[in-house]
Amino acid sequence: MGSIESLRWFGPELVLSAALLLVIAVDLVRGRDAGEWPGTVAFVGAAAALVTTLWLPGVLGGGALLGAVPQHWLFGRMLILDAFSVFFKLLLGLSLLAAVWMSLRSPEVRGRPNEGEYHTLLLGSGLGMFLMASAANLLMAYLSLEFVSLTSYVLTGHLRHNRRSGEAAIKYLIYGGVASGAMIYGMSWLFGLTGSMDYAGIAAGLGHLDPASHGALFVALLLVLSGFGYKISAVPFHMWAPDVYTGAPIPVTAFLAVGSKAAGFAMLLRFFHFGLESPGVAGLPLRELVSVLAVATMTLGNFAALSQTNMKRLLAYSSIAHAGYALLGVVVFATDGLQAVLFYLAVYYTMNLGAFWVVMLVANLTGREDLDAYRGLAWRGGGLAALALAIFLFSLAGLPPFAGFLGKFFVFSAGVKAQLIRLVVIGLVNSVVSLYYYARVVKVMFLDEPRPEDPVLVFRPVRDLGAVGLLSAVNVLLILRFGWLLERVDVASRVFTG
Repeated sequence: MGSIESLRWFGPELVLSAALLLVIAVDLVRGRDAGEWPGTVAFVGAAAALVTTLWLPGVLGGGALLGAVPQHWLFGRMLILDAFSVFFKLLLGLSLLAAVWMSLRSPEVRGRPNEGEYHTLLLGSGLGMFLMASAANLLMAYLSLEFVSLTSYVLTGHLRHNRRSGEAAIKYLIYGGVASGAMIYGMSWLFGLTGSMDYAGIAAGLGHLDPASHGALFVALLLVLSGFGYKISAVPFHMWAPDVYTGAPIPVTAFLAVGSKAAGFAMLLRFFHFGLESPGVAGLPLRELVSVLAVATMTLGNFAALSQTNMKRLLAYSSIAHAGYALLGVVVFATDGLQAVLFYLAVYYTMNLGAFWVVMLVANLTGREDLDAYRGLAWRGGGLAALALAIFLFSLAGLPPFAGFLGKFFVFSAGVKAQLIRLVVIGLVNSVVSLYYYARVVKVMFLDEPRPEDPVLVFRPVRDLGAVGLLSAVNVLLILRFGWLLERVDVASRVFTG
């Protein structure tokens, strides 16, 4: 499809581009008197992009979400629009909207002289993630991932005079640069082996590849996987995550934990659909490699979280562990595995975002992120916040009757059907381990007695707890109405499985 004709299907990205330009214009015109205008414009732009995604032809076809999304190759096969990409655009749009909303309530962002720049970068990062979800070409995959990475580096270092924020940004830049270099080096090998940068062309080229080149192909795929692994914070490419999550403003941390991870999995699944399923890679130990990554990621993430006393750092290692659970579905990859990963990422959005939202609210009132700030939270005026955080943490642990239980159930069920019993057992053991550090936070909030120096906290029921309450309700009610989400996941996964 040509460039002009492709614009019809490029609405969400155009809206985000217009919104970030408008934020820049507002910031330039109003200067120091801009107030909340940049954030408000960014919020409206993010909401408009989400609505535009819903208005794409076929998204609401037949009265059902994703009911009749056609497949279109855009801009000379650089991008692809299908039910899979739209599913992730909706998830990423919700993540961006939540991040802007959190930013409007965060003292780390609100009222600072560079607030306009912050919201411009946040929208830019969201735009890059939308492109990641649709990338169907090595060049577009690399450019979109690098666009997201560069904006994320700056967002991480947004707190200019905060040493922890600056250190996190530098570490993020160094780790990201190494992973990016390895990834594009592997892509160059793939291009040399297959003569194509288009995913479909690569799959066709792999089918005619000389068996003597399989060693070079495995090295190329390993290098490309390092770039995807860095984006989803999989071991051993996870080292940036704890420091970055701790040093970045909390809204940025939440956006990286939810949006960036989802975009990374979108790219990984689309790319390795060809890598894992093509007959040209028969005999390569790709599944075994991803299995090792899954085990290492969930195990390191959970065991490293056991000793954490900073809530952001604890949730960072928790996020690493959850990437490991999702990778188990990638190992399966067949219909059950794909559906499990998509369902898991949707559920992960609600529980992880909710946890970071409560962390932000507590930090806003206490100025602290350590576990002691939650001591007796339920009896210091934060009963509803403590209850919501308990729901999110138990959901992350995979306990019924919360949505996280369903996410892990589908992932482990897919593993059992694929005869990956050892992987499933390791995942179950890791879930038991994770329950310790999640329950420890709940114990501190409800069973530890407040000390005289612990202040009484006043949360505004609607302004502060409205979004938290909504996410809590979704985590509780989704287990009763999970069929609706499962139907959407089934439609999105059919792009690969037919």
